[in-house]
Amino acid sequence: MQTKSNTKKDLSFDDFKNEVLNDYNIAVTSRECSLLGRREVLTGKAKFGIFGDGKEVPQLAMAKAFNNGDFRSGYYRDQTFMMAIGELTIQQFFSGLYANTDLDQEPMSAGRQMGGHFATHSLDADGNWKNLTKQKNSSADISPTAGQMPRLLGLAQASKIYRNVKGIDTTNFSVNGNEIAWGTIGNASTSEGLFFETINAAGVLQVPMIISVWDDEYGISVHAKHQTTKENISEILKGFQRDKNNNGYEILRVKGWDYANLIATYEEASKIAREEHVPVLIHVNELTQPQGHSTSGSHERYKDRDRLNWEAENDCNLKMRHWIIDNNIATDEELQVIEKNIKKQVRDAKKAAWSSYLKPMLSEKEELLFLLKNVAKSSSNKVFIEKLANDFEAITEPHRKDSVSTARKVLRYLIAENSTEKQQLLDWIDAFFAKVQPLYSSDLYNDRSTAAIHIKEVKPTYDTSKDPVDGRVVLRENFDYIFSNHPETLVFGEDAGAIGDVNQGLEGLQEKYGDLRVADAGIREATILGQGIGMAMRGLRPIAEIQYLDYILYALQIISDDLATLRYRTKGRQKAPLIIRTRGHRLEGIWHSGSQMGGVLNLVRGIHVLVPRNMTKAAGFYNTLLESDEPALIIECLNGYRLKEPLPSNIGQFKTPIGVVETVKEGTDITLVSYGSTLRIVQQAAKELAEVGIDAEIIDVQSLLPFDLNHDIAKSVAKTNRLMVIDEDVPGGASAYILDQILNTQNAFQYLDSQPKTLAAKPHRPAYGTDGDYFSKPSTEDVFEAIYAVMHEANPNDFPKLR
Repeated sequence: MQTKSNTKKDLSFDDFKNEVLNDYNIAVTSRECSLLGRREVLTGKAKFGIFGDGKEVPQLAMAKAFNNGDFRSGYYRDQTFMMAIGELTIQQFFSGLYANTDLDQEPMSAGRQMGGHFATHSLDADGNWKNLTKQKNSSADISPTAGQMPRLLGLAQASKIYRNVKGIDTTNFSVNGNEIAWGTIGNASTSEGLFFETINAAGVLQVPMIISVWDDEYGISVHAKHQTTKENISEILKGFQRDKNNNGYEILRVKGWDYANLIATYEEASKIAREEHVPVLIHVNELTQPQGHSTSGSHERYKDRDRLNWEAENDCNLKMRHWIIDNNIATDEELQVIEKNIKKQVRDAKKAAWSSYLKPMLSEKEELLFLLKNVAKSSSNKVFIEKLANDFEAITEPHRKDSVSTARKVLRYLIAENSTEKQQLLDWIDAFFAKVQPLYSSDLYNDRSTAAIHIKEVKPTYDTSKDPVDGRVVLRENFDYIFSNHPETLVFGEDAGAIGDVNQGLEGLQEKYGDLRVADAGIREATILGQGIGMAMRGLRPIAEIQYLDYILYALQIISDDLATLRYRTKGRQKAPLIIRTRGHRLEGIWHSGSQMGGVLNLVRGIHVLVPRNMTKAAGFYNTLLESDEPALIIECLNGYRLKEPLPSNIGQFKTPIGVVETVKEGTDITLVSYGSTLRIVQQAAKELAEVGIDAEIIDVQSLLPFDLNHDIAKSVAKTNRLMVIDEDVPGGASAYILDQILNTQNAFQYLDSQPKTLAAKPHRPAYGTDGDYFSKPSTEDVFEAIYAVMHEANPNDFPKLR
């Protein structure tokens, strides 16, 4: 069930008729899936439904213009399109609705996303790139409205890079940059800032991107008059229309029920974007919502009778049906036969999907019932266990939670007993979690040999005859090596190009490597991230620069919802090994001294968060990551670019290990844990503590996600028996995370003779100026006194009270 691309003008009438009827077949099939899918939700077999009914015909036209190698970055209404390109079957549609965890049955996300969220596989089962030029591609959808737009920009920009940058191996990724990135979005979601940011950025960059706005006049229950100025997105975007003197967009408008004009419009848009690398916006209006927004409500509550009548009369499938009859392509009777057959096909595929979904659960149910009946016979609590077993047996269509929940409740009646049957039940529960938990929790990070945590450290080497240099020079020389040896790498961000970034870590590199590989970007953090995500999904190795950590909050939603979840929500079948470069920690003022690490850590699980204490460590992280295939955030020390460091002689070769701490000073009295700029404060305090007889061990965390995989901090605490975590985030921020890792994951509490302590910044942003820093974030004196207080409590005779 796939539409034919690019209808030929010289088709015979029979060929034309077959193509039209095939398209109608897809449209009706998709509609029947939506109708039956809603009923499955309302009867309780599925949890939630959001469907593509009312948008079928324009998606057929889009599919015809969509070529191998192209990418979709879409909206959760695009089921007809996915069916039309041959990437979604009826049974897969229902398997997604039921959340089947079998990737073969539900290839979009293995049940990790609700229905309507579509993806194709960019990676094979071993995590290797497939040939993306030989298939039609869909980047994995996310639910946040307009969240797909920044990624769309990057998917389109990749084509520009592949067309214009020489030396890149394009084998699996591009054919001369001819690929288009196709975006879809609902009209109401064009109100989001991410939409406008992406529109502007694509117009500036001039990339092959086509955006379809599906306009049905509503955003859930809210009419367009409350959403969009003039109630018309293409009208208010007129200023983006290109002309003979200015670059911009081609803006096209077409009615969503007009099959013939839709095909012509999409062919025109495809030609412009593919050949000229000009972005196109297609405003598809007069669409409908036959079932309303979703299964959570009825549109009869917010649409008047006139609107509902209009929607019934202007339904795109109905209009296409009339067009087919009016043009003598098929009769009403012939179409009725097609429609009747489709209803049966959809019902049969739905039943097959439900049967496939239930099959493993029913098998697990039988296994457990056998064990429960056995254990009941041997237990003094037989009556209670049999009651649980009988209740469980009565569940005809069990979920996995029904099985394991019952088994775990039975254990409570066996606490005081020992029997072979009890052990068999315990073994079943353990085996069940070992088998089932990965179905819901695997692939948050790369678990293969290409994972960054498997890349061994390579220490920097030095020529001792050479003088130290500014830390920025270490970065610059390392980036120079990277760009010289890895043609697929590029960096972009605010002030990253012409001036070589605000701290000169990229000085002179734009002139050397060109403005496509070392590029300036506008002040638009979310789409800078989106550029990186999209290009990384197409085989490039982008470094997206956010000027300051404080401003990463603009992009945090995209990092959290899109980048960090990508590998997880596709069960390892898509990846985006993007490196995010930023700088933060101590400098001057509220918005240039950010250390919002606690917030970041809790929102970006799925990427690595790296906090190097100097530029050599930072450069080593870049080298490590480029040998791996995972996304990461590297936070360089904002006040470290002018500090002197020796320049390694093995530039580009040394690697900082990920998930490994470094003991920068050994000691016996207390373990001090910190990172980044604060580490220099801790080191100075340790020197002063030594003068009063306190020998502190200092550990540089280096990597917050992942954290100390070797549990070296616990080993240190076993030696010193005392612990303090020092951090410049707010109280309860990163210091709380670090302490949790040390105490609960590494079990270091068993070695402690004193209460573990944290020392953080004040609970506000840092005030401006030298004194603002001193009174906002931990100072050397703060660290000294906090550690001294711990030692005083442990040994007041040797360490009398200080103050």
